[in-house]
Amino acid sequence: MIVQRTPRTLAVATCLVIAAALTACTTTDAVEPVDTEASTPGAAIFPGNEVAPLVDALPQQSLKALPTARLSDGLIPPTNRWFSGLVFGEESMPVFPLPLSFQLSDSGFAFGLPEVAADTNVIRGGFAGQIGVQVGDGDGLEQAVTAYDEASVTIGQSIDGATVGSTVIAEGSPFVSFTAAADVALTMPTAFNEAEKGVWSVDVAGSTYGLVSAATLSSGTDLSLAAGQSVTWFALPDGGTLTAFAEAARHPVIGTSVEYGAGTDTATTTIHYDTSDGGDTLIAALPHQAQGLADGASCTAGEYPSIYGALTVCEGRQLSWSVPAVTPSGALDLSALGDEDRAALADQVRADVAATTTFAADTYFGGKSLYRAANLLEVARQVGADDAVATLTDRLSTALDDWMDPDACAQRTERCFVYDPDAKGIVGLATSFGSEEFNDHHFHYGYFFYAAAVVAADDPDAAQRWAPVLNLLAADLATSGGSEYFPDRRVFDAYAGHSWASGTSPFGDGNNQESSSEAVTAWNGLALWAAASDQADLAAEAEWMLSSEAASSRAYWTDFDLDDPVYAGFDHTVTSLVWGGKRDYATWFSAEPSAMLGILVLPMSPVAGYLGGDPDRVSANLADALPGGNYDVMFGDYLLMYAGLRGPEAASDALTAAASLPEERIDDGNSRAYLMAWLMRWRTPPAG
Repeated sequence: MIVQRTPRTLAVATCLVIAAALTACTTTDAVEPVDTEASTPGAAIFPGNEVAPLVDALPQQSLKALPTARLSDGLIPPTNRWFSGLVFGEESMPVFPLPLSFQLSDSGFAFGLPEVAADTNVIRGGFAGQIGVQVGDGDGLEQAVTAYDEASVTIGQSIDGATVGSTVIAEGSPFVSFTAAADVALTMPTAFNEAEKGVWSVDVAGSTYGLVSAATLSSGTDLSLAAGQSVTWFALPDGGTLTAFAEAARHPVIGTSVEYGAGTDTATTTIHYDTSDGGDTLIAALPHQAQGLADGASCTAGEYPSIYGALTVCEGRQLSWSVPAVTPSGALDLSALGDEDRAALADQVRADVAATTTFAADTYFGGKSLYRAANLLEVARQVGADDAVATLTDRLSTALDDWMDPDACAQRTERCFVYDPDAKGIVGLATSFGSEEFNDHHFHYGYFFYAAAVVAADDPDAAQRWAPVLNLLAADLATSGGSEYFPDRRVFDAYAGHSWASGTSPFGDGNNQESSSEAVTAWNGLALWAAASDQADLAAEAEWMLSSEAASSRAYWTDFDLDDPVYAGFDHTVTSLVWGGKRDYATWFSAEPSAMLGILVLPMSPVAGYLGGDPDRVSANLADALPGGNYDVMFGDYLLMYAGLRGPEAASDALTAAASLPEERIDDGNSRAYLMAWLMRWRTPPAG
């Protein structure tokens, strides 16, 4: 098993060293799990000294300034995080370090357990500030993030420029702690009652909150802390005891780190919760984590409600779980197809190539058009359409040469990339969907990784030619171990097991992600590129993120347990837009039912078989998306491909229906040839 443990990100990042060779492998079909002997446990991925010359070779430009940031000097802007809304903007937004919700205020902060309820189209669990805390007298208070890591955030508090303390929150932690750096008074509008020496509690809105401190608490509301003293608050879960939580509160969480492993059958995540004195804490496990907890986990300390279902409370200083492994793949296995099918596909590939004259120029649709051509290339390779192979290889190579030219943005305003020295990341020209604000980078760049890997499978020189820029796109998303040029894993949340798409998250419901399937596609593409460029540590990380994202996408977007009480009143089988504080049956771009499911399955890459684990659920999701059973709708092509996952007979029926699907229903990232090839593959599965 490959493991990677990442250190806490402090105001001054540490540069670590790794070498990355650039020799190509020979296939983008199902990639074998990475060679564990070839990877380096704990190695940094894209450390500063490695990427510095690559960054220097790109034009540097800030296309759009990030909003005002509550962030200490030297910290890399934390875009695309669960807590980004706390950092960016004139007003700090609520964030959701489940099981709690949390928000900064002008005078301090507030937190509480969200009240979870569902109606027809939304599962709500928004900010609930049942417990408020004022720092000092509320005047002259400044608050800024002074450190962050995999799952925790440290917020420094200063009064008139003098540091008075710091507050720590963490995903999975039911605790909020404040440690005084100087003598300071804290005031709470809600009075706590003494339960035992050093422990106080109060019931608010149906929940019990506790407080543990060695400091003096007067009138149940006023805390006087001397320098070095701490106070920890917590919310009791159903079935939890005040005694157990008070004991854990005496060991405040001060930071977290992650280890991960990518194997043949499972991918494993372990989050370590460091405490002030090494004592045990309590950690809330999400439903998908609870299904794969490590042997020996003790998780009997209670349950919290959440928009995802019940959170199970575990004891200890780490949370470790496994999910099914998803093997990267860049080609459909068409080996079982007969001559007639192969001939039909060859003819359709040629027709699709002839009908495609240009590739799009922005980073999203441009990437999708390259991805589309790469899939056509893989089909052409397998069915003997050698003329189409030559044409597609030439066109893809020329296009990728343009995109991967480090000097391109000095010459034009599209089909090129720059480095943003303020936001610390790579931005492509022309922008789309707010990519200049760091929205959706994984959606965009995943298509480039995929296309480059498919071409490089037969052209080892191409991998070396494109590596200087393509590795920067990878570094934008997958850096780990500390770098002054990029944040660690910009979009991926190890605790949640999925990515966040909004750059600065200016929303009252936290960050969000819509197209979970494009996130899976991104990590599949990254794994393929890592294999094509012989970067074993990057491959291990990408395969871990691929498997984790696929598991979470099914658990919270497409395949959740409809019998769970959290869904009572919710009238749909998918949640198409998942936030920190709610889950919506909605999209950013359409109210059509087909869009709600379509955005969760596109672009149906060769790795998308993970979506078909439950044929009955596929049928239920399709019934919700297609009330009339008609595929002549938005994303009708992808929904037909999704329908094929139910088995050979269903794939055969979908192939018949696909023959009459109007051309305008073929998405710009898809082609009729690939649609046919996908359904033929599931109608006639390969041996074994």
